[in-house]
Amino acid sequence: MLYRLVRPLLFRVSPDRAHWLATRSLQLLTALRGGEAVAPTHGAPHELMGLRFPNVVGLAAGFDKSGRYVDALAQLGFGFIEVGTVTPRAQPGNPPPNLFRLVEDGALINRMGFNNDGVEAVVRRLEKRRYRGICGVNIGKNFDTPLEAAVNDYLTCLRAVYATADYVTVNISSPNTPGLRDLQGEESLDQLLTELVNAREMLSTTHRKRVPLLVKIAPDLDEPALLSICRVLLQSGVDGVVATNTTTARPSSLRSAHARESGGLSGAPLHAASVSVIQLLRTQLGPAFPIIGVGGIGSVEMARATVSAGAHLIQLYTGLLYEGPRLVSQLIRTNHHG
Repeated sequence: MLYRLVRPLLFRVSPDRAHWLATRSLQLLTALRGGEAVAPTHGAPHELMGLRFPNVVGLAAGFDKSGRYVDALAQLGFGFIEVGTVTPRAQPGNPPPNLFRLVEDGALINRMGFNNDGVEAVVRRLEKRRYRGICGVNIGKNFDTPLEAAVNDYLTCLRAVYATADYVTVNISSPNTPGLRDLQGEESLDQLLTELVNAREMLSTTHRKRVPLLVKIAPDLDEPALLSICRVLLQSGVDGVVATNTTTARPSSLRSAHARESGGLSGAPLHAASVSVIQLLRTQLGPAFPIIGVGGIGSVEMARATVSAGAHLIQLYTGLLYEGPRLVSQLIRTNHHG
């Protein structure tokens, strides 16, 4: 209820400023509560990839790119929080304006471009986290790393975050790093994942823990491309897939003045495409292969559709901005009661 009153004020300022205000408010709330470790207290626990998720509702990568707000965001009850995308070196991302609200459509367009503080700074923050839920780290390549050398950036990030991450997501699907989506091609993906899985096996021996590896894919792939990705996923030794990232498509239903801005579209207009990809993945990967469903979930009904399509866990981002914290508790409660 409170968020409904606050939202018009937040939407009067720029998206960047609103994000800052929201995260500062959560940090203040954390400080007032004494900064104690926060464990999600409600929802049905879910075992997946050798991890015990306190509940199935997570925060998608992109909201907390540099791991600054994990403990503050924990106040909302998330069973898991994914930070990033992080890159080996800090980078500012694309120049503003790079984030647009499509209010009439319940959507966002972003072309931020992996702005983050660099993997070492993120790891230092995560080592100090008090949050007791699952914390994943989403990794990518620096914008100026040539595509043929991208694997080195992913390996650098994997090695850096391994000791502190509960799982790692390999982001090859952002539309805002030129050429990145080319890594979704069968041969490129096979080479990349072979290197990462081999590195993970060595790291698991060194650190005496096995950190699940997931791949985040785009919603804009045609069926042959998705089928080839499924083949690689099944033979590569990765543990799961996150479906989906933002879309470069612009549905004809969009009404906002910002609808033609370049970048990745997220929110309600993405939901149908995301569900469609998840359904195909589930058919091809079999009933047990872990899928995290993300894309346009802004209501209980949308969450149910994502789970029905085959997702084991769900993630929010844009829906949280439009519906507020109440959406998190609604989804956790609904899942808890089936």
